[in-house]
Amino acid sequence: MILYSGVAVVTILLGLLVDNRRKRQNGIVTRQQILNVLSLVSVFLILFALSACRLNVGNDYAKYVEFMHLVNCDAFVPTEAGFNFIVKVLYGISGGENFLLVFAFFSFFTVLFFLAAIYRQADSFGFSFFLFMALGYYFQSFNTVRYYLALALALYAIPYVLKKQWGRFALLMLLGATLHKSLLVVIPLYFLASLPWKKWQLAVAAVFCSTFFFMQDFYLKMVVFLYPTYEDTEYLEGGTSIVNIVRCFAVLILALFCYKRSVKDSPRNRFYFYCNLGALVMYVCCSFLPIISRIGYYLTITHIFFLPSLVMGIPDFKWRRLSKAGVIGAGILYFGIFILMKAGGDGLRILPYETFLFHDMVPILSDVN
Repeated sequence: MILYSGVAVVTILLGLLVDNRRKRQNGIVTRQQILNVLSLVSVFLILFALSACRLNVGNDYAKYVEFMHLVNCDAFVPTEAGFNFIVKVLYGISGGENFLLVFAFFSFFTVLFFLAAIYRQADSFGFSFFLFMALGYYFQSFNTVRYYLALALALYAIPYVLKKQWGRFALLMLLGATLHKSLLVVIPLYFLASLPWKKWQLAVAAVFCSTFFFMQDFYLKMVVFLYPTYEDTEYLEGGTSIVNIVRCFAVLILALFCYKRSVKDSPRNRFYFYCNLGALVMYVCCSFLPIISRIGYYLTITHIFFLPSLVMGIPDFKWRRLSKAGVIGAGILYFGIFILMKAGGDGLRILPYETFLFHDMVPILSDVN
């Protein structure tokens, strides 16, 4: 807990030194740009090192080691072809089952794409990076490493959506889907969020969403068709998060308060607005769907950009300051609850932190058998 809190504080302080809005002038490299590079490299190295050096941290760490072993033995695994290919290549390069190298590979690119996306899109790198850390996205990447690399790719691809560069966007999503096929849902979801919805269209969408309440069996069959390995498993039990519902609702209230000034005439903020609205609808109406949070995260990840944009767009200094303090306070509270109550639980199990430098890997299923 102390380690994670310390890493969060240090990297956030370094992130506050970054000014991603400052452009190069007349080809001259400024002090701020040098500071940006030093700060970003430091943040990247700290986050990458913490993630890459972990051992048996994450509730599915041993399961991934087992999958890698089976891939190397040419046995069947439920993981996607891209993941299997990476394992084969890295195991071939290292001359053995070096699972640490595979985890390091995913850590490297996950952190890289997250930081690149934040630097590229944030109104304030420091504010958005604070939310990225406080909302637990980085620490949760210790689990389901394929998914969080896919999430980083989805975040990185948002500018392609806003610029209507659908070919580049679709190509990147299809490539990412070879690692985690849930990324395919991002294509229709981000397309829908980019549309300038009319009131009557929202009413029609609301009627459609009502079908989730009385056609649950139909939608579950669709999920099993897309994910055959979910059939007759605990993954079909569904479930939702009250915390995510409250968070999305709070963001919606702030967005409605700032709608005329910051959302209505801004295609980017409208996109974030509909992402948040879509996530709220999913969490409320689709709790029966398996792992709905994974789909919702593709939408709620935009909070790290949307909240700073809303807060910084408030014209009154007093209200802007109070709103910023409220967002920061909520972020710190969220992080505290995450570390104290969730990080060590069975759903995450990222505490206690262990590293290959001082610990040994537990036996996997193949070793026991």
